Amino acid sequence: MQVCVVGSGGREHALAAALSRTADVVVTPGNPGIPGSVPTRPEELAADLYVIGPEVPLVEGLAGRLRARGALVFGPGADGARLEGSKAWMKEVLAAAGLPTAAHRAFGPDDVEMAIAFLRTLPGLYVVKTDGLAAGKGVLVTESLDEAIADVREKLAGRAFGEAGRTVVIEEGMSGPEVSLLCLCDGRRAVPLASAQDYKRIGDGDTGPNTGGMGAYSPVPAVDAAEGERLADALVAPTLHELRRRGIDYRGVLYAGLMLTPDGPKVLEYNVRFGDPETQVVLPRWTGDVAAVLAACAAGSLRKQPTFAAESAVTVVCATEGYPQAPRTGDVIAGLDDAAAVSGAQVFCASVAAGEDGRLVTAGGRVLTVTGLGPTVADARARAYDAVGRISWPGMQARADIAAGV
Repeated sequence: MQVCVVGSGGREHALAAALSRTADVVVTPGNPGIPGSVPTRPEELAADLYVIGPEVPLVEGLAGRLRARGALVFGPGADGARLEGSKAWMKEVLAAAGLPTAAHRAFGPDDVEMAIAFLRTLPGLYVVKTDGLAAGKGVLVTESLDEAIADVREKLAGRAFGEAGRTVVIEEGMSGPEVSLLCLCDGRRAVPLASAQDYKRIGDGDTGPNTGGMGAYSPVPAVDAAEGERLADALVAPTLHELRRRGIDYRGVLYAGLMLTPDGPKVLEYNVRFGDPETQVVLPRWTGDVAAVLAACAAGSLRKQPTFAAESAVTVVCATEGYPQAPRTGDVIAGLDDAAAVSGAQVFCASVAAGEDGRLVTAGGRVLTVTGLGPTVADARARAYDAVGRISWPGMQARADIAAGV
């Protein structure tokens, strides 16, 4: 099978590595650290299956354009991708499906005073989200009413996140552990993959601003395969049913961000693609023919249940100085070969470019994700951090507490 993976980050590197076990894989546009990268448009490449990684091309309708040419595509059309493209619409779908989520309201650019009045009714933990795409950085979670009000003003005025923030969703804060549940959807069925948990804040102890994700581990002890099935049936399948009721044939992965609250599990958000960095801990554990399963899903005939190795996985993101606000770029990355030589470790390249001498240099905020596999989370964590310790560039930052104490 010829598979074309669309994207250029660590998620796409992990997808390509898993798919290449049984398929010939090209990645577009890819990056200099991903084998098989072809810097061109996906429409210019012939493939038996297209797997679209990032949310932006999905929201912009790439899957539909490829399907219109008769291609087999893993990834929802623009109609289904609205689940991530508009948080307000996603909340509407959740309500129609009768699914539990945080109390919330959406506000537009002319609703500043109403938005502030709503904030004042909330019990003390405030969540302000951009309606549109913001690369995982458009969410403010704060206990400060003044900070929440200032954030609302900045977003609705378009000064923060541009048009993506000109509508905001304000939610009550919820408490409890978070779980990432990625489900394969063939239009009718929602089949869960192994559970994972990510770390969104930049600093140790969950401090500092939100990022696209600074690390993850899999599996989550509280969510084994049976619990994953139960959560998928209770919280994802009804969403798929509601989409079908609206005439939307959703084929791809539906990533449910869940919070296990004292009142039971609730939906935080949906993403319409594989999570990053969750992919880098879920895919290395997936056994069997990944390409065949994704192709069956894209064809609307998913019958085989994915299986996962008993070992655990931990991934740590290596980011640049200044991330997430103002990433520094252009620094030469040292130690990649030494890191890859660690037993049970894998290095996935994200924001990298080729320097003048051919060596890889930093080209964005999240540069690498380094994954360790081991019989326990502690073993996997030790291998990941052993590999991270061999990588360096000026100003490199990585959290030191990913999967600590799990």
